[in-house]
Amino acid sequence: MPKPRELRRRIKSVQSTRKITKTMELVATSKLKRAQDRVVAARPYAAALAEVIGDLYSPELAERFPLLRQPRDGTAGSQRVALLLITSNRGLCGAFNANLIREARRRIEELEGQGVTVQLHIVGKKGITFFKFAKRPVASQRIDIGDKPTAAHAAELVGPLMAQFEAGALDAVDVVFARFRSAVSTPPTTLRILPITPLGADGGTRLTPDASPGSPGLRPGSVGGRPSAFYILKPSAEAILAQLLPLYVRNQVYRALVETAAAFLGAQRTAMKNATDNAGEIIELLQRTYNRARQAQITQEIAEIVGGAEALKG
Repeated sequence: MPKPRELRRRIKSVQSTRKITKTMELVATSKLKRAQDRVVAARPYAAALAEVIGDLYSPELAERFPLLRQPRDGTAGSQRVALLLITSNRGLCGAFNANLIREARRRIEELEGQGVTVQLHIVGKKGITFFKFAKRPVASQRIDIGDKPTAAHAAELVGPLMAQFEAGALDAVDVVFARFRSAVSTPPTTLRILPITPLGADGGTRLTPDASPGSPGLRPGSVGGRPSAFYILKPSAEAILAQLLPLYVRNQVYRALVETAAAFLGAQRTAMKNATDNAGEIIELLQRTYNRARQAQITQEIAEIVGGAEALKG
């Protein structure tokens, strides 16, 4: 049995650790609320953008915008895909980063199994460190975004990728991120952001531009068999899509950033709560062990005193 002095030292050490984990849990909880607000605020805007683009989409317009260019069938062997992996800069969040890296590796293996050339882009120190250790070439990396991403960060990330896609250097762009469902449910997700596939693009009619590009048009459409909204197109559908399509791609990346940031804080809060609870159980166990050791020591001292007194009497 360990000595009481050693047990006291271990108890103090675990108590100090519990204070740290409890503080980190409280900090993550306070940050999580603001991160959740950013996620909730980003979703309606993205949904509205997708709906408008879906209503404006038509096969004729798709041929004029590179961001809508779909890969041709039977050309998988010559395709080049950029994979953007979003991880965190810090750990102490359980298996959060490991799950994201596992999903990225699964996607890379799937694409390379089809003969596709994969270009890897990483956000976050944890992903960069892993693939550097795995000796996997990384096309670009960012560690300055943190847990408060902005629309400017998203534009800086996806701008070069959009330029390469428009120039034909890339055939698709995938994003691996943590989808935020709740603080305890953050599954890793792969999302294809380029080429853009409008909602309902595989069926139903769409808004068509006016015959004269400079004049407003009013066209009804249908989405999945139901009537869509009426739009007054001014100056033209082409001009509107030219602004909306890059905005939509940037917004998709921004959503991935804010959802991953919120998911990280949720995972960190859960991990720190578990660590705090475990530290409490360890302290309780050590305290019982210390009490037993102290009791045994006192019993031994009493026995020695009684034995000495009996020896003096004899």
